[in-house]
Amino acid sequence: MHLEDLGPWKHGHAFGTAVEASGERRTRWVVALTLAMMVGEIAAGMVYGSMALLADGWHMGTHAAALGVAAFAYAYARRHAADPRYSFGTGKVGALGGFASAVGLAVVALLVLGESAVRLASPVAIRFDQAIGVAVLGLLVNLFSAFLLRDEDHGHAHDHGDHEDHDDHPAHDHGAHGHAHNDHDHDEHGHAHRDHDHDAHAHAVHAPGHDEHRDHNLRAAYLHVLADALTSVLAIVALLAGRVLGWTWMDPVMGIVGALVIARWSVGLLRDTGAVLLDAEVAEGRRAAIRAALEQGEDRVADLHLWRVGPRHLAAIVSVVSTAPRAPAEYKERLHAFPDLVHLTIEVHACEAAPGARAAR
Repeated sequence: MHLEDLGPWKHGHAFGTAVEASGERRTRWVVALTLAMMVGEIAAGMVYGSMALLADGWHMGTHAAALGVAAFAYAYARRHAADPRYSFGTGKVGALGGFASAVGLAVVALLVLGESAVRLASPVAIRFDQAIGVAVLGLLVNLFSAFLLRDEDHGHAHDHGDHEDHDDHPAHDHGAHGHAHNDHDHDEHGHAHRDHDHDAHAHAVHAPGHDEHRDHNLRAAYLHVLADALTSVLAIVALLAGRVLGWTWMDPVMGIVGALVIARWSVGLLRDTGAVLLDAEVAEGRRAAIRAALEQGEDRVADLHLWRVGPRHLAAIVSVVSTAPRAPAEYKERLHAFPDLVHLTIEVHACEAAPGARAAR
């Protein structure tokens, strides 16, 4: 290894694209099902005069578009995974797709709310039997779509299958560079990718929770399908109430209820995906655990930056201050029990002991 061959120090940034392949395939299937059902419900709502059914159809149409965004986000992230323009890979494309889908959910809620209010003020005749049949079919499609997505949305916290092993090259454990001064204020910078050959006990101690490693793109698709199922259920309830009890006003009222629930889901998804995009989403418990693993003996963490570079992957920049500084590779080894920490840069700063500490010695 020499300056003409930098291969051992280089690494890729394709974090998690292989893991999300199943989510992409399932999302495409759901897009096709949703589009087919959308056409049927809109046509039936117009023919049979059901606002709840028509709203469900248009709602399903916007979800088809949002699910299309999710599928596009998967494809874009996979296609550009090795693009050097993306400094930390395309892992956040899914969160961006989820954010766009959340905006779409909010628009749907407003449209359904407005149209339902109009129908509440100006009721129209409804052909209940036909409308109920179409609504039940729509619900079945939504439930099947949710089944397709559920394993991915509630899957494992992390996956080791797509992680690259960069520690086969000893020199890559920390390609350090630094400088020193007589006043002991010197920096060493170690940069490393992590392998994941760690023991099971450490994995259990530091494994992050499901909420931390959620695929927000797939979660957005899942919420869209759940919103479709909700509006289908509300449409069925409204149509049955109108047919059996003559409560025609239930149709637009259920539309309003559905709009409010969808709006709430939209706000939650906007909050979660926005936090990922703004690097404000990693739980404080993870920061505390990393800090505790590094702070041993005279070592103290002066600065810690932790952010997500993919649904199951984190990056970190850590500044360690010590009276007895070690090589960056040694600090990196202390973080071996964090399998999701795939991109790590460590700065090491030397300092003198406090006067009281020197006297005690």
